[in-house]
Amino acid sequence: MKILITGGAGFIGSHLCDHLLAWGDQVHALDNLSRGRLENVAHNLDNRQFRFIQADLLEFEPLQRLFEAERYDAVFHLAGNSDIQRSVRETDLDLRQTFLTTYNVAECARRSNVREILFTSSSTVYGPHDKPLSEATGPLHPISLYGAAKLASEGFLAAYASLFDMSVWIFRLPNVVGERLTHGCVYDFVERLHKDLTQLLVLGDGKQEKPYADVKDVIDAILLAWKCSRDHVNCFNIAASGTTSVREIARIVIEEMGLRNVRIEYTGEERGWPGDVPHFQYDSYKIRALGWEPRHSSEQAIRQAVRSMVKSAQEQ
Repeated sequence: MKILITGGAGFIGSHLCDHLLAWGDQVHALDNLSRGRLENVAHNLDNRQFRFIQADLLEFEPLQRLFEAERYDAVFHLAGNSDIQRSVRETDLDLRQTFLTTYNVAECARRSNVREILFTSSSTVYGPHDKPLSEATGPLHPISLYGAAKLASEGFLAAYASLFDMSVWIFRLPNVVGERLTHGCVYDFVERLHKDLTQLLVLGDGKQEKPYADVKDVIDAILLAWKCSRDHVNCFNIAASGTTSVREIARIVIEEMGLRNVRIEYTGEERGWPGDVPHFQYDSYKIRALGWEPRHSSEQAIRQAVRSMVKSAQEQ
């Protein structure tokens, strides 16, 4: 198959490139490199089955020409804003980088007769809920512009699937961690401690608790759902076993970096930042019913990610 991955040089996208190339697919990774890194896909540049395209999804005409020329079999749409805090300051950021890019991808797919779109959404579409979140949980009232743009994108993709005989897969991801991680509290803690080994600033009260998943486990789930679930609209929560608090993450990072006597300072709010959902749990029965079992628990995924970052820093 010939597959386009938007955000293909990003954290999750670059791992997806590796998996699909290993399957024997022809893979094109499109990225504007605002958050993605060319080094994430550099090891694939000599592969004849791989092509890297530096482009902006907001430029519709060049994107349409690309779709018409390449005639992709499927599009994995992973590109979008990933900085929830920044979108509070720039209120059109998610509108442009998440929703409008999704519209452009869907419209180019429709015009070029691409029938399959796979989209990485987020737990943030649910907003605050007291019970474990299942795909049937509602109403969906996101409290961040990031979550609102993800939910709007889901809606447009579902409508495209219904109106134009397409199939879409929507994956509501938790906090994903692993090799090539570029943002999130695990990444931030390691970076802060590299700058100052004696103290660590933690946003919020540290009691925020959420599920974390290893990036390779997430890729396995996405590809399994793509293979086994063939409805017009296929929606899945993906989560590893257990949840981990921010206090526990700080302890794991300090421990894995081999540090002692680190002073932890909490800013004290319930939410780490405006729009943050401090607590949630996932019901992932639907994806597990297909046979998916994560190889890492939430805590194991975090430890693996920290070890990868520490090793990468030592090699530089």
